[in-house]
This record gives sequence, structure tokens and C-alpha cells, in this order.
Amino acid sequence: MLVTNLLKKSALTAVMVAIAVLFIMPIVITFTNSLMSDQELATNYGPIGQMNKAVAGKANPFVNLKLLPDQVTLKQYGKVLVSSPRYLTMFWNSVFLVVPIIIGQALVAALAAYAFSKLQFRGRESLFLVYVLTMLMPFQVTLVPNYLMADKLGLLDSRYAIILPGIFAAFGVFMLRQFMLGIPYAYIEAAKIDGAGHLRIFYKIMIPMIKPGLAALVILLFVDYWNMVEQPLIFLDDPFKQPLSVYLSNLTAEKGIALAASMLYMTPMVLLFLYAETYFIKGVQLSGIKG
Repeated sequence: MLVTNLLKKSALTAVMVAIAVLFIMPIVITFTNSLMSDQELATNYGPIGQMNKAVAGKANPFVNLKLLPDQVTLKQYGKVLVSSPRYLTMFWNSVFLVVPIIIGQALVAALAAYAFSKLQFRGRESLFLVYVLTMLMPFQVTLVPNYLMADKLGLLDSRYAIILPGIFAAFGVFMLRQFMLGIPYAYIEAAKIDGAGHLRIFYKIMIPMIKPGLAALVILLFVDYWNMVEQPLIFLDDPFKQPLSVYLSNLTAEKGIALAASMLYMTPMVLLFLYAETYFIKGVQLSGIKG
């Protein structure tokens, strides 16, 4: 019996390690290849774009994926950070779009979640159901109404056309409400006996207790909006106002710059997740969200 359990655990561990390596390998290859010289990249990835011209016996239609560079160089990162000011411009465009959305949605979602979970009023469940239905709609369904509304308000080609819909998205309300439902109502009753109002209860009791949920929400929102492409392409006509995600999608000419820019692009997400990993896992578990 012990041998059987040990074999099952070993097999499961082997499968999980294989899956982890499968997911991590593209990141590792991107990082190591970003340290290669232009000449080495041209040698390894030269056949890209020429596959249709390859003739049997005359050309190799496959790329040469190398894990380690022949010679490590930071020249590609210098090009991105120093020689290419457009990268930094797009980076700050992403920051100025994502940070207001995260702060605004976290605040609005926390207040709305408190109302939907702890306040008693007529039609609460029906209103919440209608609110959540908007979360189930794909982006393409709400695209035209959002575009028409932004046009009527004169917000097209401005950050507010993306920031305002992001602040009032329904996902944060749903997630934090699920988290708050697990907090006993006795805490609120005790605070009311001491004379505390709803704002004081929300600030002094609820916010400290939902920190894991807020951390999980911040990470999920950051990943979602840091990687957005459709909204900037539709609402922002000026290319100098578009975020870094759009800039990276257009990087095809120089492979070295594309690889270095990709590594710099994913660094904030990785650092944020590593910093708040414990809160993130706890917040997702307590919120009841699966998958």
C-alpha cells in the first residue's frame, strides 16, 4: 500500500513538473534569446518568413531554437531602453491606463461588494444578478455601446474612453462580494453597538479583513489590463497614446528588440505576482472562484 501511494505521488509529481517546464520554457527561451547578438539571432531565426521559399535540399525551413547564447550581450536592452524612446513612451502610456483602472475599480468594487453582501435593501439579489450579467457578456458585445457612449461624451482618442469602463467593470464587485460573504455579520453588529456607522465599519473592519481579496483582484486586473490590445486599437487613434501591448504586437522587424522588449514587458507582472503571491492564493481560495 505504501509502495503504491509512493508510486502515485511520484507519477503525479513527474506530471506536474513536466507541465511546469512546458509553461516556463517559452519564458526561458525568450530571456536567453534576448541576450543573443543580432548576428546570432539572424542565424537562428533567419528562415522565419522564408519558409514558403524553401526548396528541399537548398534551404532549411525550420528555425534553430537555442537555449543558451554563444555570447551574452545586453545590447538589445540598450536599444530598447536608450536608443528607442518610443518603448518608454508606450510603457508610461500603459502605466497611466492601468493604474487608474486598478485603483478606481478596487475602490468601487469594494464599496459595491459591501452593499451587496452586508446591507439589506429591497431588490438586492435581483440588482446583483443584473450587475453580474454584464460580466458574462464578452467584450465584443459591449464594444459598440461603449464606443457610441464615448463618442457622445467626446472621449474618443483619450485615456478616459478606456479608464472609465474599466473602473466600473463588474468582475471586481463579484469577486469581493464572494469574499465578504464569508465574513460573519457579527462583526458588523458589534461595531454598530459601539456606535460605528457604515463608512467606519467599511474602513476599519471590512478593508483589513479583505486584504487578500483586494490583492488577488489587483493582480488579476493588472494582468488583464496590462495585456489589453482591442480597447486601445479601437478607442485610441493616436499611436503615441497607445500602450505597450500594442507596441509589442507591431514589433516584427528586429527580433532582438522584440525579445528584449517582451522580457521588460512581462517583468512588472512577474514581480507583482511574486510580491503578493501569498495574498493572491489566499484571496482566490476564500473568494470561492474556481478555474
